[in-house]
Amino acid sequence: MIKKFFWMCSGADTGLLQESPKSEQIKYAGIGGTVFFTAVMAFVSSAYALYTVFDNVYMAILFGLIWGSLIFNLDRFIVGTIKKRDSFWKEFLQASPRLVLALIIAIVISKPLELKIFEKEIDRVLLEQKNNMTLLNQDQIARQFTPEIARVEGEIKAIQDQVIAKEDEVNNLYDTYITEAEGTKGTMKLGKGPVYKEKREKHDAQLQELRQLKESSASKIARKETLLSGLREKQKLQTANSQPIIDGFDGLMARINALEELPALPSLFILLLFIAIETAPVFAKVMAPKGAYDLNFEEQEDALKVWVTQQKNQRASILETDTSLNEKVYYDMAKDEEIYEYKKQKAKDLLKLQSDTFYKKQSDVLG
Repeated sequence: MIKKFFWMCSGADTGLLQESPKSEQIKYAGIGGTVFFTAVMAFVSSAYALYTVFDNVYMAILFGLIWGSLIFNLDRFIVGTIKKRDSFWKEFLQASPRLVLALIIAIVISKPLELKIFEKEIDRVLLEQKNNMTLLNQDQIARQFTPEIARVEGEIKAIQDQVIAKEDEVNNLYDTYITEAEGTKGTMKLGKGPVYKEKREKHDAQLQELRQLKESSASKIARKETLLSGLREKQKLQTANSQPIIDGFDGLMARINALEELPALPSLFILLLFIAIETAPVFAKVMAPKGAYDLNFEEQEDALKVWVTQQKNQRASILETDTSLNEKVYYDMAKDEEIYEYKKQKAKDLLKLQSDTFYKKQSDVLG
C-alpha cells in the first residue's frame, strides 16, 4: 500500500511498474518518497511562516496544507515529465528548467525552517532592535515636546527670577532703614528720624508690591505648571501608545532581516541541505540508467505514436479518395442534357419572378 502510494508520488505509471523488476519498483518508490517528504517539509515550513504572520494555528495549518499540496504537485510534475533518453546531456538539458524550479522551491521551503531553527538567536537580535527602536522613539517624541516644555519652564523661571529680584530689593530697603535707625549708615544719627521714616515708607510700599507680585506670580506659575504637566503627560502617553507597535515588531519580514544579521554559514548549510533534498528526485531520474520501466514506457509511447500516425494517414487517404470521386462525379454530371435543361428552366423562372417583383414595387412607388 505504501509502496503504491510512493509510486503515485513519483508520477510514474503504476501499471507499468507492476510489470517491472523489483529494482525499478524500489527506485521509483524512493523517488516518490523524496517527493512526498519534501511536500511534508514544505507544509511545516509554510505553516510556521504563516503562523508568525497571522498568529492563528488553524489558519496557518490551512494555508500550510494548500502550500504543501502545491509543492507536492509541482515536484510530482517535475519528476514525472522527465523522460529517459539515450544521451545524458539531452536529459540534463531537458531537466535544467525543472532544476531551476526545484532550486527556487528549496529556497522558499528552507527560509521559514531556518527562522524556527535559529529562533532564540533571532529573538536576541529582535530584542536589541526593539531596545534601539524604543530609545530612538523616545528621543523623537522628546524632540517634539522639548521646545514647548523648555519655553514654559523658561517662563516659569523668568517669573521666579522677577520675584527673587523684588525680594532682594525689599531686603535691601529693609537693611537701609534698619541701619539708618541704628545710626551705622545714612545720616549716621541714632534714632527714628525723618530719613528713617522716609526709608521705612519706601520699604513698606515695595513690600506691598512684593506681596502682590507673589500672589500674581503664584497664579501664573500654577497655570504654567499645569500646562507643563499636561505636556509631559501627553509625551508619556504618546510614548506609551507607540510602544506596542515596537513590541509587535516580530513579523515574518522582521525575523528574516534579523536572520540576515546572524552568521551566514549555518543558514547556507541548511539551504544546501534543502537544495539537495529538492533536486534529489530530478538528479536520481537523470543519472539513473535506463531501466525496464523506461523501456516499457518508451515502447508504449512509440506504439501510441505509430497508431496516431496510422490514423492520421488513413484519414488523409480517405479525404484524398473522396475528393477525387467527387470531382469525377460532378464532371460526368456536367455533360448530362436532362440536368442542363432542368437548370435552364429554373433560371428562366427566377428571372421572370425578379422582373415581376421589380415591376410591382416600381408601380407602387409611382402610384
